[in-house]
Amino acid sequence: MAVGLAGFVLVVLPGLGVCLASGPGPVAEVEAGGEAAWAEPWDGAVFRPPSPLGSVGVAHRSGSAGPGWEEGLDLPVLLWWSPGLFPHFPGDSELIECPRGACVASRDRRVRGNPRTRALLFYGTDFRASEAPLPRLAHQSWALLHEESPLNNYLLSHAAGIRLFNLTATFSRHSDYPLSLQWLPGIAYLRRAATPLPERSEWRRRGYAPLLYLQSHCDVPSDRDRYVRELMRYIPVDSYGKCLQNRELPSPRLQDTTTATTEDLELLTFLSRYKFHLAFENAICDDYMTEKLWRPMHLGAVPVYRGSPSVRDWMPNNHSIILINDFESPQKLAEFIDFLDNNDEEYMKYLAYKQPGGITNQFLLASLRHREWGVNDPLLPNYLNGFECFVCDHELARLEAEKAHAASPGDTPAPEPHIAQPSHMNCPMPTPGFGNVEEITESDSWKEMWVQDYWQGLDQGEALAAMIHNNETQQRKFWDYLHEIFMKRNQNL
Repeated sequence: MAVGLAGFVLVVLPGLGVCLASGPGPVAEVEAGGEAAWAEPWDGAVFRPPSPLGSVGVAHRSGSAGPGWEEGLDLPVLLWWSPGLFPHFPGDSELIECPRGACVASRDRRVRGNPRTRALLFYGTDFRASEAPLPRLAHQSWALLHEESPLNNYLLSHAAGIRLFNLTATFSRHSDYPLSLQWLPGIAYLRRAATPLPERSEWRRRGYAPLLYLQSHCDVPSDRDRYVRELMRYIPVDSYGKCLQNRELPSPRLQDTTTATTEDLELLTFLSRYKFHLAFENAICDDYMTEKLWRPMHLGAVPVYRGSPSVRDWMPNNHSIILINDFESPQKLAEFIDFLDNNDEEYMKYLAYKQPGGITNQFLLASLRHREWGVNDPLLPNYLNGFECFVCDHELARLEAEKAHAASPGDTPAPEPHIAQPSHMNCPMPTPGFGNVEEITESDSWKEMWVQDYWQGLDQGEALAAMIHNNETQQRKFWDYLHEIFMKRNQNL
């Protein structure tokens, strides 16, 4: 086996990627309890959405592999089963150096059965039960990177699905490598000055609504359009996306998605004139917060939010967001927004976090200060490389524990497997954006699509878990089992 692995590892010789260990982000002398002392490398301009595929945080060295390369033949191998996320180019394998030691990262599936291949890394959106690499090998960990919502894969929202994995990096603070603030570059992003209130008042006098809705993905698990449609009965809403559209963006360039994006500077300037933004996530999960929340706060608009039930934990202070769940009906929400729209003093209280000392949430400040990865930060690894090193360190520790047990089984117990928990996703069954599910007809497209997807995700997770437990290796048996439980489920719907 060593000969085969040697032929594989030598592929990395021309350029060894080094995943740099990271500590807290760069800060000036941080005063106790103060956010004004932060000094970030991010420039505070238009937010560039985080990309796990960039080269940020990866250093390369050329020429000889250097002393100790022979020992590299004994390093654990991490296999990216989702090859599109492999963060090292142009080769198929790289030596990575992490806080605990070194590993070899690869996207070459031919090494899957090698005894040195200790972990398989999956991207949740791409993971399908029917394509799982079976039989599952007892010595390998499965690691999941899934920063997206269950809209992409409901299998992972169930205990049977998420417990297939040993290590996780998700939006949940409870995951092994949390990505909760993946859309928030830093404090400077929140501190950007808001458009002056007189300019916004003039915008209102010109006939624009107090509320903005910009959404072009209309059929989503959170069923957000149903709520917005009801809210429109009680207060004006300017809707510019494909969903419930009633206005056009100000220029043909902005209307054309091939020439403008939601981070376009001209578009952001236009959106910043609105006092309130409807900020509805595509799914409801604890700690799942996207640009829909953070962008309005960057622009100085007040988010009218439906999404993460735990969102208050992350807000800059206790008076910076309007939660629709605090109101018994869309009509009551509309009345409150109308009150703020006509009361400048009360409205400005929601923007107090933009003033020096206005960010008082120590949990938020500490989370940003201590996260091991950065967003568009050249001084920190991105979260893709960071998770890769996290898995490497875990496997090195597991190897050490296994060797200690083998050397003295009577004194040192065998290491227990680390298993992911439902709290690493925590996305309950979809509920209607407005009203009760019993009141919605069976032919409703949302009910047909997302309620069915939720149950099918459970079926797939249970089927795959059962197959692994029973050590079934034939794909045909797997498909027969899936078909059987799908038929049973459909009969019960």
